[in-house]
Amino acid sequence: MSTPVLELSGISKTFGAVRALDEVDLRVEEGEVVALLGDNGAGKSTLVKVISGAHAADNGGVIAWDGKPVDITNPADAQRLGIATIYQDLALCDNLDIVGNLFLGNEKLHFPGTLDEVEMERRAWELLSSLSVDIPDLRVPVASLSGGQRQIIAIARSLLGRPRVVMLDEPTAALGVAQTAQVLDLIEKLRDQGLGIVLISHNMADVRAVADRAVVLRLGRNGGNFSIAETAYEEIVAAITGAADNPVTRRSERGQKPSRTEEKQ
Repeated sequence: MSTPVLELSGISKTFGAVRALDEVDLRVEEGEVVALLGDNGAGKSTLVKVISGAHAADNGGVIAWDGKPVDITNPADAQRLGIATIYQDLALCDNLDIVGNLFLGNEKLHFPGTLDEVEMERRAWELLSSLSVDIPDLRVPVASLSGGQRQIIAIARSLLGRPRVVMLDEPTAALGVAQTAQVLDLIEKLRDQGLGIVLISHNMADVRAVADRAVVLRLGRNGGNFSIAETAYEEIVAAITGAADNPVTRRSERGQKPSRTEEKQ
């Protein structure tokens, strides 16, 4: 096996008397989409925050980057390594246009105090074109964009720092069918460009559409590591719920397809 770009071994995190993560392992290869799955309270968000530097892991575990141990104690550490995180709230400024959002906090200057609007717009077109994103006008306020377009802008902004691992927190939540397809297409493009993707999602249809592997967390511990192509849907659901007796497996035994609601669990 090749050396993963990111590997976590025995990562734990406690908050007072609560042990949110208990010796969790995770690896992410270049050009791979890893779905991070689990029920509410399983530890997914805490793990993402440890990787992104929002929380420091407890002593004892190891985070490796290209096979070498590293310390991630704050968001700047993660960004310097090449880890980008897009949270569910996207953190976009509705009153700014697309270019303004893409370069917010990283503006290009002619000289101190003067923005280089031409260069920022040129780079914005270049970036979005490389992702095959078609937005006719980059000067429209972000508030006027669809949910799918907003998600794409948030992802594109993270790429300006040339990350090697991108973590996406529920990127298709509350999106329509067409908008979901746009975002999933972009995830596939990022994988094809060699990035490692960590995808948090409750939508199993989306997971099966783009993910290569599924890592399940249950009650803060590893609950399974599955190849999507080689694992039955029911087996992954059983790992998430911790029980083989659930509506999905019962339907499977009766020869029925899972409902859309069950696929989103």
